Parts: sequence; structure tokens; C-alpha cells
Amino acid sequence: MREIVLDTETTGLHAMGGDRLVEIGGVEMINHVPTGAHYHVYINPERPVPMEAQRVHGLTDEFLADKPVFAEVAGGFLDFIGDAKLVIHNAEFDMGFLNAELGRLGLPPIPMARAIDTVALARRRWPGAQASLDALCRRFGIDNSGRTLHGALLDAQLLAEVWLEMCGGREPGLAITTTVEVTETTVVVERVARPARPHAPTEAELAAHLAFIKGLTDPLWLKEAEAAEKGAA
Repeated sequence: MREIVLDTETTGLHAMGGDRLVEIGGVEMINHVPTGAHYHVYINPERPVPMEAQRVHGLTDEFLADKPVFAEVAGGFLDFIGDAKLVIHNAEFDMGFLNAELGRLGLPPIPMARAIDTVALARRRWPGAQASLDALCRRFGIDNSGRTLHGALLDAQLLAEVWLEMCGGREPGLAITTTVEVTETTVVVERVARPARPHAPTEAELAAHLAFIKGLTDPLWLKEAEAAEKGAA
């Protein structure tokens, strides 16, 4: 199961009102295990970045001036995400901007059905609680001290950790996955099966069980035990 945990930064809040993408970050996961593969690009939005947006992500007009425009990175981005599910915090926002950019190039939109919205999931799971990325990091004890400003790749990496916890977390003693090998064409996940631990009953437990089944009407377990004793004799 391949998923891309994705985040974007923009010039503002209105994808259909002229605001543009300035950064995309994505982290690849296979079966909820980060593979180490990621996608990251800064984008020249071909318009000024308002100060309100600069205060959020710190990306200035001067910094973005020599970066590629979206048309130059669209192909690489689409190749990276492939047909994977997209895990996005507030998916409607990011998907709106991505599809607006694709629409300007005459490319088909990415279906919303491919997006898993962690904000919506968090609000359903913990009604009334804060559902921001920072709040979820606090909930799961994830270190986000380096997040002084929003950044697409950093936020995607944090969201990948949050998503792992939302999917059940990582128990340190389970040895679920030992290695993840990634090549250009294949992803091989080696798994180690832990043998079942023996749970032999004590003499007291056996005696309590025998007393219990003797109190039942015509218990099958007692017949099997008697038959086994006769066979042994």
C-alpha cells in the first residue's frame, strides 16, 4: 500500500482567486512505513507574495524569483505521486491549489477520492479537540520544536508521524518491519513474524477449569478428556 503524505505552501487562501503554490513537499510511505523517498520543490508563483503569507512560511519574492514555475515541475510531481493515496492535513485546501495549477496547464484534476483528510479524521475521532498539526503532534508526543514557520516538507514529515500514530502507532517491541528496500521499479518490505509465546495453564487453572465443565450439562470437553484417558490406558 503506497501513500504520499503531502503538504503545500501558497501565496494566500484562495486557489480560484489568483493565489498560487510556492512550495510542495511529499513523503512516501509503504504499508505505513516511511521509505526515505520524498519530493520537495519551491515554486515561483509568478505573482507577489503578500506579507501575510510570508509571515506564515517565510518565503519571500526575492527567494522565489529564480525558482521554477509550476509548469516546469508538474511532470515530476505527477510522476512522484503516481496513483498513490494522498494523506493531507485539510485536504480540500491543498487539493484545491494543486488542481487549480493543473487546470491552468490543461491537465486533468486529481480526484478528491484519492485524498485522506487527517483534519476530518481527527475531528471525528476527538470531537471538540483541536485538530491542527501542532495539536496532533502534542497529542502523540511528536517533537515539532523545529516548526517555527510552516514548511511543506517539514510539515509532511510531521504529518507522516501523526498519520502513523492515527493508524495505530508504532509498538517498539513488535518487530513488525525490519527493512524497506526501494529501487526504481520495486519496493520490497521484509517482515519478521514473531513466534507465539507459550501460555501453559497452571495446575490450579486446570483444576478450576475441570470443576467448571463438570458443572455443565453433558459437556463436550469432559467427554473428550475421558476418551483421551481411555485411549491412553
